[in-house]
Amino acid sequence: DFYDFFMVDGDHLALVVADVSGKGIPAALFMMQSKAIIKMEALSGLDPASVLLKANADLSEKNDDDMFTTAWLGVLEISTGKLTYADAGHEKSALFLSGTWELPKKPNSAVALASFSSEDYAELPEKYRFRNHTVQLHPGDAVLQYTDGVTEAIDAQEEAFGEERLLGALNDAPDACPETLLPFVQQRIAEFTGGAPQFDDITMLCLRYVG
Repeated sequence: DFYDFFMVDGDHLALVVADVSGKGIPAALFMMQSKAIIKMEALSGLDPASVLLKANADLSEKNDDDMFTTAWLGVLEISTGKLTYADAGHEKSALFLSGTWELPKKPNSAVALASFSSEDYAELPEKYRFRNHTVQLHPGDAVLQYTDGVTEAIDAQEEAFGEERLLGALNDAPDACPETLLPFVQQRIAEFTGGAPQFDDITMLCLRYVG
């Protein structure tokens, strides 16, 4: 897993959460490559879907180990609160709007980065392509993005934490401030797994808009 956040310009903040396939040195190298390419393309000012499209083209070249990266990229326009985001086969976003956390259904199921060459991607049905989506954040609203290590964390009976428990933990949290929310959710996951071995990375990134 990896995450990143950086200013694109004086009014736009980019947020990235991603999950690389595989383990070991090849996965670590592919992670570094994915992170660098996404940041480079985002800093050029492209919209999130266009960034993922170019990243897919770059990462699919010379991909001899058949690696892939699921990713979520959001760009917040700080002055207005408009969040534009796109994903590449990644987990859905949790949104805190008007005082309640929700997990809206994903509008489309875009493919992971490097899973298709540029030529093959062009032949995919529209529902599998990268698309921009927007949500209007107001002061106090928040967004949480995470990797599948959160929802797929298992207990001793091999039952997954799942989206319902995640949503319950979010709404049970004292508030939506990242400083208190993230440790609260992490503790809920730890209580659920009860010491069962952790098989995947757990990464969460929370943004609260203050206006």
